[in-house]
Amino acid sequence: MARRVAICAVAQTRFESNKWDARVQGMVWEVVRGVLDQTGLTFGPGGIDAAVTVSDDVFDARTISDSAITDVVGAHYQSEEKVAADGAQGVYYAAATILSGHHDVVLLAGHCKESQPASRNMVTHLAFDPFYTRPIGMDYLAAAALQAQAYMVRSGVTDEQLADVVVRSRRWAAKNPVAQKGKPLTRDEVLASPMIADPIREAFAYPVSDGAIAMILANEERARQITDKPVWVTGLGNCHDGFFLGERDLSGNFSLDRAAKRAYAMAGVEDAARAFDVVEICDQYAHQLPQYAEGLGFCESGDGGKWLHDDGPERLNVNRSGGMLAGNPLMLGGMARVAEGVLQLRGEAGERQVGGARRAVAQGATGPAGQLQTVVVLES
Repeated sequence: MARRVAICAVAQTRFESNKWDARVQGMVWEVVRGVLDQTGLTFGPGGIDAAVTVSDDVFDARTISDSAITDVVGAHYQSEEKVAADGAQGVYYAAATILSGHHDVVLLAGHCKESQPASRNMVTHLAFDPFYTRPIGMDYLAAAALQAQAYMVRSGVTDEQLADVVVRSRRWAAKNPVAQKGKPLTRDEVLASPMIADPIREAFAYPVSDGAIAMILANEERARQITDKPVWVTGLGNCHDGFFLGERDLSGNFSLDRAAKRAYAMAGVEDAARAFDVVEICDQYAHQLPQYAEGLGFCESGDGGKWLHDDGPERLNVNRSGGMLAGNPLMLGGMARVAEGVLQLRGEAGERQVGGARRAVAQGATGPAGQLQTVVVLES
């Protein structure tokens, strides 16, 4: 990169199944105030000169969902642009506005209340075309089930291994004060949870979740003025797979493989399996942890089951946050992964801290069966 971008501050709400007593404006202001307090910044000249927000019209039950929070993110002073996708894509967009030279200090704020709709599946159902796939009831859960079936056949990953993924997620989530699901589970309890879309059991799926996250990103000169612990964004990559599920190989990682290669090339990463001290994977469903580990280059294609058997998640410090299985909203899954990477590289991750962490990779996904993938490489 000709210019350098750093993340200078991060704030998160606690993620909960139903923040019934909080409006989205209140959730967003909580985290915006958090990053303002950390940096001493204000809105306007000499301070934050732009905002990027992450939200969704249907989850918010309003057209132009960002219109409700423009005053909270200081948009009455300057520009604000919205990303209606995974929050890691918001990190990508905010960094791009700085790398392009258009802005120097950008506030990134994302929010989502999955508890507001009658069903999260009704929201994701609307992502499909109205003529062929909506009439058969397709939604992100059904798409993930098709993905899980295809991937488990190809990789040999078993239900028992996926149950262990959930058990491990809960164990680390118990050390994360903002995680929603910190209650320990045994393998037998996970396998006894009801089937919601074969082969996905209830415990294999990320829970309905509400929350918000904010970050401050800045160019190198401003970052060094703002904080003595900048975390540099050294690699970015994204890729969109095809729209129709029938045109895709759901057992593979077409878009993630390409997004990762782009991010790694930018960051100078040659051997992903040895490059990172911290790994955060957007595991909306348990099978996606080994599947996306393949796409990120931590094991060969089809070897996700072997990677789990060889204790790959522990060896590579994967999802010490608890991951998305511990509870993040769909819109913020990747943004929460980046936030954990920042905390780890700043040495601020508490009981789950990886000693001496210097480089992290965070992955975010959205769309049916991980259609849009974003990869962010971070360095201290």
